[in-house]
Amino acid sequence: MKSTTSIVTGLVLATGIVGSAQAENWTMTTTWPSSLELIDIDQHFVKLANALTGDDLTIEFFEGGALVPAGEVFGAVESGTIQASGDWPGYWAGRDTAFSPLATTASLFNAIDYVNWIQQWGGAELYNEVYGKFGMVYLPYGVTNNESGFRTNEPIRNLDDLKGKRLRLSGLEQGRLLEKLGGSQVSMAGGEIYQALERGVIDGAEFSTPNVDFSGGFQQVTKFWATPGWHQSASVFGVMINKASWDALSPETQEKLKTAADANLVWSLSFTEKRATEAYQKFKDAGIEITRYDDDSLAKIQLMANEVIETTACENPESAKVYLSQLEYLADYAKWRDASAPFNLGRTPNGPDIEKIRACVK
Repeated sequence: MKSTTSIVTGLVLATGIVGSAQAENWTMTTTWPSSLELIDIDQHFVKLANALTGDDLTIEFFEGGALVPAGEVFGAVESGTIQASGDWPGYWAGRDTAFSPLATTASLFNAIDYVNWIQQWGGAELYNEVYGKFGMVYLPYGVTNNESGFRTNEPIRNLDDLKGKRLRLSGLEQGRLLEKLGGSQVSMAGGEIYQALERGVIDGAEFSTPNVDFSGGFQQVTKFWATPGWHQSASVFGVMINKASWDALSPETQEKLKTAADANLVWSLSFTEKRATEAYQKFKDAGIEITRYDDDSLAKIQLMANEVIETTACENPESAKVYLSQLEYLADYAKWRDASAPFNLGRTPNGPDIEKIRACVK
């Protein structure tokens, strides 16, 4: 006859009580209100994450502004007030300028470059190095290709048309580049752009890809659209996770979240490119006049962007380290990318001087 102890032990093992990880419940928000289509990237990640982690982790998602103001989500995750938040790294450049190239580049990376760099050329480690200084783990899970460009009520057909314009623009390097071109940067949240354009507080604005801009209603308050978006040749989005909350997860659950982020990264590119294509036609149908800078103007912008990147990177060794990694990737990938033209994935830009930036890494 079995002892009581052996019977109880058998029941415990059979039900899996011994060694089972405690289920975790997370609160997650984002920088985007539900009215802007960028929130779709966050929501799709949460859907994948909840499906993959099963009963081990449940993420409850709230739109931007529902829990804390969009500009305060960084501090909320850092302090552990909430466990996670979606973001665009460039919003935190005031804390560390290295966040800027983690978010976007001026006339440098396209979306494929970011995916390649993050996945295979060491980029993911640099996100966690920079965010790690603030007690966070970071999973890049969204990427879009170049932004729409400026939306205005006076046409911008060449570089001279930028002079004297007060333009809403995000990004440290982006603002400095605009100033070199004779314009001035105005910073404001995405949800404030519509009214600023409607009231004439600004002369024009950029925000995101065509589909996101259309969801913001910019076709209702502007007449012209200048392409391409040289200021942000691609953008990355992801989730900030409080380090203590991350460490409380089992290694298996952590891997499932990484898998969800990787899957979402690829999905976001095809999703936003399809939606951007549809929105491009919607802007045309709405009567928006679409112009494009000529190739000579874009070449001049490239040279000016290089100067801004070199100067800005060398103000902060951490920023220089990120840019150096990106430029090393571009040089390495160029061997195959250029050899496979015209069937290659994007261009190899005539970018900044890699040796100048290398000298600024300590």
